[in-house]
Amino acid sequence: MIDYTLNRRKFIQGTGAFLTLSALEAQGLPINEMPKKNMRVGLIGAGWYGKSDLFRLMQICEVNVVAICDVDNRHLQDTGRLVAQRQISGQIPKLYKDYKKMLEAQQFDLILIATPDHWHARQAIDAMRSGAHIYLQKPISVDVLEGDAILRCAREYNKKVQVGTQRRSTAHLIHAKQHVMDQGLLGKISHVEMCCYYPMRKNGNPGLEPIPDFLDYDMWTGPAPLRPYDGLPHGSWWRTFMEYGNGITGDMGMHMFDTVRWLLQLKWPKKISATGGIYVQKGGKSTISDTQTAVFEYDELNCVWQHRTWGNPVDPEYPWAFIIYGDKGTLKGSVMKYEFIPVGKGEPITKDVVYEREKFPADLEEPRIELHTAPATRQHLLDLLSAIENDRLPVADIEEGYISTACCILANISMQLNRPLVYDPLKKICIDDLEATKLLKRPYRTPWQHPHSS
Repeated sequence: MIDYTLNRRKFIQGTGAFLTLSALEAQGLPINEMPKKNMRVGLIGAGWYGKSDLFRLMQICEVNVVAICDVDNRHLQDTGRLVAQRQISGQIPKLYKDYKKMLEAQQFDLILIATPDHWHARQAIDAMRSGAHIYLQKPISVDVLEGDAILRCAREYNKKVQVGTQRRSTAHLIHAKQHVMDQGLLGKISHVEMCCYYPMRKNGNPGLEPIPDFLDYDMWTGPAPLRPYDGLPHGSWWRTFMEYGNGITGDMGMHMFDTVRWLLQLKWPKKISATGGIYVQKGGKSTISDTQTAVFEYDELNCVWQHRTWGNPVDPEYPWAFIIYGDKGTLKGSVMKYEFIPVGKGEPITKDVVYEREKFPADLEEPRIELHTAPATRQHLLDLLSAIENDRLPVADIEEGYISTACCILANISMQLNRPLVYDPLKKICIDDLEATKLLKRPYRTPWQHPHSS
């Protein structure tokens, strides 16, 4: 077993900052569950969020980042340089463009995966089979059976997989769970609304370009359909295509639905239905919907998701949020705050997001960092390290990530087929719907093999 207990004689060097024991304790873990060992870490996907996740890990654990993989040589070189600056050893990790070669050449305790969604399942399974535990960005897959394959692999190899649904590790939402939900202040809950009104859908028509020499575009595409190259897919351009992900429902909706399931202790819904499409922004190449409403039905409870990439949000203070309605009160929550609004004369409760600027001043110097999310990511990673050490499931275990991801994918299938779906996770079918069942598994581009058949 790897020893993760903190060496009390040392401070841990993070991204330009030193983290003390008291700061670690403030993250919510007792000292005997905190990291110590110079564990061997790898990163697959060295773009914006891959770097961010890795740097948060380096702030709370003295890790040895031994290897990094990315198909963009500029990302690879830049991340290697930045990691060397932050590592106590000062060593530059080994750099790879092919993640399989990285897995063959190195041994890892933990691998962080932050590639586009269409790569998550194949890379997570290959990494677990190589011996590593996983921190996997959400959504975990682009089809339902990929998610089932990841879950089965994690259980077979006894690997801990923490999914990047860090709302489960967000301080003000944990407070809402403990002081509102667990205290029964909402009463009987029979309706939930979730939403995202960000203008996230790209609507451009860029022309075709030569593939730059620093990018292996064929490898970037991997098992997904090979689109003609029309500029760098990095950032948010790839997210505008269903070829690589699950649209806004699978991206932003997955976060909020997962949060609601966690707060209400929900598992699989009885029925899923959705409507929507490209109603307004018809001019660009994007294939994701600009408008969608999905309903996840439970016993005497409907969880309703809605997104629009056009127009104004319903509530400007909660453009990406959830609202849980009970007969005794309402809970409104977002990444920035929560509010409990009682029915009648009860006392309202509010709490804002927790920042850690003083504990981690280097956060303020990191380009593109989401300062409101950084504390939750650190807590999420600490929970994963504790789960590994204590052989327990992490708070965002792969099964939870599978349920939340699959339900959003099923909503997309329901929208496509224009009918409700009832999914049986044991039989892995949509009941009495052969057409929908066939859509649970996407075809892979040759020579890549779908993990549900390997």
